[in-house]
Amino acid sequence: MLGEDHPDTATSYNNLGNVNYVQGDYAQVEEYYQKALDICLKALGEDHPDTAMSYNNVGIVYREQGKYAQAEEYHRKALDIKRKVLGEDNQSTATSYNNLGNVYGDQGKYDQAEEYHKKALAIRLKVLGEDHPSTPGSYNNLGFVYENQKKYDEAVKLYRKAWEIRQQKLGPDHPLTKQTKNNLRSCFPHIDHGDQDFETWLNSQ
Repeated sequence: MLGEDHPDTATSYNNLGNVNYVQGDYAQVEEYYQKALDICLKALGEDHPDTAMSYNNVGIVYREQGKYAQAEEYHRKALDIKRKVLGEDNQSTATSYNNLGNVYGDQGKYDQAEEYHKKALAIRLKVLGEDHPSTPGSYNNLGFVYENQKKYDEAVKLYRKAWEIRQQKLGPDHPLTKQTKNNLRSCFPHIDHGDQDFETWLNSQ
């Protein structure tokens, strides 16, 4: 009815990609996401939020497959569009900074990962606030970078912020709350002057 080169057709390709992503069929995901991107580029142009979303999706599936050079390329294209069209202080722009930080972190490029996670966190704090569900994700991701740089004091501070927000907003039994608690536990043995009362309580949970 609408043809191959219609934005709604791209949406359906994208949705099929989402289903296959959940199933872990990344080769099929890449095919569907790429088709969605090709349509967006043709129908909407390079500088459109939907095109940025499609670049982002292809970047995500490349990261899942360990294709980090391609993942970086597509996430950077998404970021460039978002900065141009949506502006620097936008939640979606923060997501692209975060995704690039994750790609760099996966490769052990921790200085670059730190830079991009800091940018994501700054935007989320400014636009969304401290208690938004996305903000503890940035605290946690930046904490991961510091942990891998052996900056354990900084890592604990950020993990603790992430844990406190998730504990309050998501509850103690949520997987993300538990994940952050485990991150805290992994760092505490490496600090000389930790909060002993908090550490005792944490280990009793």
